[in-house]
Amino acid sequence: MTTMTFHKEIAEALGNPDLAGALGRFYEAYPVSRAKAYQGIDFEAVRTRIAEVKGDAAGRLPELVARFTKEAEARGARVVLLKSPEEVRRYIVGLAREKGVKKVAKSKSMASEEVHLNKALLEAGIDVKETDLGEWIIQLAGQRPSHMVMPAIHLTKEDVAEIFSKEVGERLATDIPRLVKVARKELRPAFLEADMGISGANIAVAETGTLVLVTNEGNARLVTTLPRIHVAIVGLEKLVPAFADVVPILTALPRSATGQLMTSYVSMITGAAPNTDGTPKELHVVLMDHRRTEMAADPVFKEALQCIRCASCLNVCPVYRHVGGHVFGDVYTGGIGTILTAWTGAMERSKEIQGLCIQCGNCVGVCPGKIDIPELIVEVRRRQVKDKGQPFVQKAIFKVVNNRRLFHTMLRSASLAQKPFEKDGFVRHLPFFLSGLADFRSLPAIADRPFRDTFKEIPQKKGTRKAAFYAGCLIDFAYPGMGEDVVKVLNAGGVEVTFPEAQTCCGAPARYSGAYEVAAQNAIDNLEALLAEDADWVVSACPTCTTALAHEFARSLRSTGKTEWVAKAEALASKVIDFSSLVSKLVEDGSLKIDSKKLPPVTYHDSCHLKRTLHVSEEPRALLRKAGHEVVEMKESDTCCGMGGSYSLKFPEISKPILQKKLANIRDTKAGTAVMDCPGCVMQIRGGFDKKESPVEVQHIARLLARALAEEPPAAPES
Repeated sequence: MTTMTFHKEIAEALGNPDLAGALGRFYEAYPVSRAKAYQGIDFEAVRTRIAEVKGDAAGRLPELVARFTKEAEARGARVVLLKSPEEVRRYIVGLAREKGVKKVAKSKSMASEEVHLNKALLEAGIDVKETDLGEWIIQLAGQRPSHMVMPAIHLTKEDVAEIFSKEVGERLATDIPRLVKVARKELRPAFLEADMGISGANIAVAETGTLVLVTNEGNARLVTTLPRIHVAIVGLEKLVPAFADVVPILTALPRSATGQLMTSYVSMITGAAPNTDGTPKELHVVLMDHRRTEMAADPVFKEALQCIRCASCLNVCPVYRHVGGHVFGDVYTGGIGTILTAWTGAMERSKEIQGLCIQCGNCVGVCPGKIDIPELIVEVRRRQVKDKGQPFVQKAIFKVVNNRRLFHTMLRSASLAQKPFEKDGFVRHLPFFLSGLADFRSLPAIADRPFRDTFKEIPQKKGTRKAAFYAGCLIDFAYPGMGEDVVKVLNAGGVEVTFPEAQTCCGAPARYSGAYEVAAQNAIDNLEALLAEDADWVVSACPTCTTALAHEFARSLRSTGKTEWVAKAEALASKVIDFSSLVSKLVEDGSLKIDSKKLPPVTYHDSCHLKRTLHVSEEPRALLRKAGHEVVEMKESDTCCGMGGSYSLKFPEISKPILQKKLANIRDTKAGTAVMDCPGCVMQIRGGFDKKESPVEVQHIARLLARALAEEPPAAPES
């Protein structure tokens, strides 16, 4: 697939109002139903146990395969271990031909989708019918699932009525109970006439040879009991050692997938059951590898085998919400789908879809397998760059970024070159092929003088404690006033601020693009600059930079073999702190006094890295209240604003609707000011409001705290 074709797919998805409506409604309802379902449940304890069980299983797959095979065959099943999709298709088609199978009834099975089984059966002249309602709709529509749990989530009731009308030759109204009755009537013969039933399995227990199936419709029970032959296709990642290991997975799976306490049907199949006429049923269990043992042997990607296929990562993904699974995925969709796609043979497709991850980390907190999906996607990118190299333009950009003096000189030059397009601190229009960058938001003008110049002019008293300020590129070259506010607030708390001039880009753009060598060099340059300072803290007012300094320097250095720098990266990490957390410490120990005043209400936007990686969310709110602001909570305050660093440049068409939703949620609070801790979010949200000529003020929290300390409260803007 070409990049142009991929962007065309994105445009078509974004232009589909039915898709936007269906996914938007579910995206908003899911967190509420999930929270209710987990009431009284210690989710962290449950997912820690799942991660332990699945991680342990991934480490001893051959042993579990042998144990499962022994126990299942002792109970009358036939178990085969097959390596590739071709082997799986060949085995099942061959079995069907050998047994004279004419009709097959299937229950929902992503494993069968993975090997494209339906196509192989149909080409062999065997009639195959999906009996899960969503899968049947998809089959009739000639599509593939757009969601791992709800395959037809992207379709409306009008779409379904149209599909069913063509199938039954009768014009059907969009009455859901009526459509369900039609489906039941059409599907019932499939169960009764099928010679073979094919299912997947949610869990396979090595200790007892048991298959566990979780469904809501009951079709899986009919598929596995009525036909004389039952074939179960089971990916090796479904194996768990003991029967007791079923409990945490069954606790999390329905709650995480659909917000249910429990699904309607939990079926456990241990060995071959008799047919309705008393003859023994044939039970064939196909244990499918398809590179899973390779994944288990990989020290990084082994973690992906902890997935229980609940699709909660899709349910909270702001990108999936707008483009759906037919764009963001292949057989498997969303974030985890990106990783599985890369490992199950569709690397070309993966090259495109991995770029859709905005790295917001929303999926990490809800994953019952404790999989760091964004980090694994970054690793996919790293390996692609290692194998194929960086694109020419990207390579040229990073070469400049790695040369601090050249990079900073070019930024200073750009402040002059922008003059024909700059007004009131914004660049609202750009010429020619750059015009799309300022289409949905105004861009900040590069400052006439960067922070590294203005810092020298800030009067400071000697403090008993020192903080080395890591400004990051945006504060340094676009928002120097933001940096000045940081210094003023810390000075008020008795902290003297230093600015290591040799600091440069934190390397996050390079790292998130998979260019780890570039990121590692950025890390080394910054380690030399920041560790040369005799400081109590290294403080940053940009959560992305803070995350890089505290977590990613060491990772990038390890990945590129520069292990001699890792100890220094860890030493730096021990001093790194975000701005709001440091100010909170100063307030708590009495060093900084913020007198409460009656100030205008504000709303607060949680930047992704601050909340999900640094786990800071209440501290900035408490500081705002301390200063006298009422904090009016916005809807989806911790949903990404669509900035994502360079993401908004690479996928502006996706960044735009994510931003528009954020702007609407801010406006709905009626607060005159939106506050955040991230200069990137300020750039995105302030630029969005400027484009709409909205009076909503957008500020970094440092500005509001500096105002409060200076007793310069602004008049509340009209909302």
